[in-house]
Amino acid sequence: MREFQRGLDKPCHCVFRAIFRACFEHFQEYANAGEQPGAVTLEANHGPMGYRLYSLKRQEYVADFCLAARRALSPEDYQLFRYVYLLGADQALCSRRLGLDRGDFFHAVYRIESTLGRHLAELKPYPLYPVDEYMGGTVRAARIAVSSADLEIARRRRRRDRLPMTA
Repeated sequence: MREFQRGLDKPCHCVFRAIFRACFEHFQEYANAGEQPGAVTLEANHGPMGYRLYSLKRQEYVADFCLAARRALSPEDYQLFRYVYLLGADQALCSRRLGLDRGDFFHAVYRIESTLGRHLAELKPYPLYPVDEYMGGTVRAARIAVSSADLEIARRRRRRDRLPMTA
């Protein structure tokens, strides 16, 4: 998977589609939880009063995912998003319903995934990707720059640390 397009500092569309798919997997997991509301999260606020907040993070994630999709997509794209991702319709049904041929359908799906992936990653003040940060796990204060030399050293170290298979 290419990370950057032809030497530019702009990630390619496949990165944004992967971000969308990761967020959508969590959305499906949380939405299909059934009647169980999930765990109530107690969050400490580090403001001057120091009070605590109670929240249902999984339900908030599902709602934020749907609202982000509605805001980021055009009405036509949102209608296709709703049919494919929220209602689970297949290509033939969507093509008949919306008057799209097979190629236009898949181009539109890829465009929706790319657009929404970018929007979910760049959402302010709380992006939905990475999901662990949204859920209150690890919080990265700043992005860490990693050089290609550091990546190569890490790859070599991983290869060296593998244990041989024994009979």
